[in-house]
Amino acid sequence: MTEVRKGQAPATLSREAFGERFRALFYDPKFDAERDALGRLERIAFENYEQGRKAPLTHKAGPGYADPDYDLSDEWRANSERLKALQSRQLDASTPSRVLVICGAARNDGTCPGEMSKTFRLCGLVREGLEANGIECDLLDMSLMQSEFGRMIFPCKACVSTAMPLCHWPCSCYPNHSTGQVNDWMAEIYERWVAAHGVVIVTPTYWYQSPSALKLMIDRLVCADGGNPDPTRTGGKDAAKAKEVELAGWDYPQHLAGRVYGLLVHGDVAGYEGARRDLSDWLDWMGLIDAGPQARLDRTIGYYEPYATSHETLDADQAVQEEARNLGRAVAQTVAELRAGRLQQVQPKLRRPRPK
Repeated sequence: MTEVRKGQAPATLSREAFGERFRALFYDPKFDAERDALGRLERIAFENYEQGRKAPLTHKAGPGYADPDYDLSDEWRANSERLKALQSRQLDASTPSRVLVICGAARNDGTCPGEMSKTFRLCGLVREGLEANGIECDLLDMSLMQSEFGRMIFPCKACVSTAMPLCHWPCSCYPNHSTGQVNDWMAEIYERWVAAHGVVIVTPTYWYQSPSALKLMIDRLVCADGGNPDPTRTGGKDAAKAKEVELAGWDYPQHLAGRVYGLLVHGDVAGYEGARRDLSDWLDWMGLIDAGPQARLDRTIGYYEPYATSHETLDADQAVQEEARNLGRAVAQTVAELRAGRLQQVQPKLRRPRPK
């Protein structure tokens, strides 16, 4: 058994520091009339923080789990059961084909930029190609994190780096009610990935990388590649137990493998080619299947031209518009071949010598 290394985490916040952060949520003077009520809530919140009440509602795990007596979070159980039901529906050949189209841009006209993103428009063109081929489309707009109240994705805590089984599928790190880490959008996003037969990511390039919201989602999808579907095997977040389970042999289940993917990464100067390769490598690693070269695109829109006229540049670029439609068509056709069982006939079934 390897040693669990300790010594980085700071002490819990003092009562004063906690109160200062709590009250900052109610800075607006309109809350002044309720300061007494807020003070009472603050005291309860601090008690929950001190006691570490991460999952306040639990029940015994029961049959089907490695430890039936483990107090399993009600919220996690509900999320897990929804994913299992959606996976069964996704595998049902009688259901309509469904593709998740992800708009990776942070910009929309409901926030400070005051204008929609070109990425959103390109998603619409991809959808044209998909829907013309009978595909149901689900648009996931990552910019809603910036424009909707309470819409957020919390960062990955890197449980996998302690031991793969400590990373649960779906993620059990959130919600954490003791620290106020609630309204985690990923619970819904996991469902939308599982329900899809294909995924298309359309994204701009921000400083040679994916936009922040998109990267948050990518990091939190680590549990889809090797994640543990039974938290009771590791006693929840018991690092020592998780190490023991991994060292005894872990099969690194790929929970999203076999879905089709397409990519359109755009930029205006540089970085878009590397960003597209990074995304391709990530999706390949998770076991998704690309829809061919016309579905893995990196393009410039307005090379070294002003940002102020970038929408007009897109208006004039008929070629990239048609390429976006073709991407949708390619993904639609590949999904059809996959669901008909014809794509698998040309895919070699080889055992991975390195399952991680």
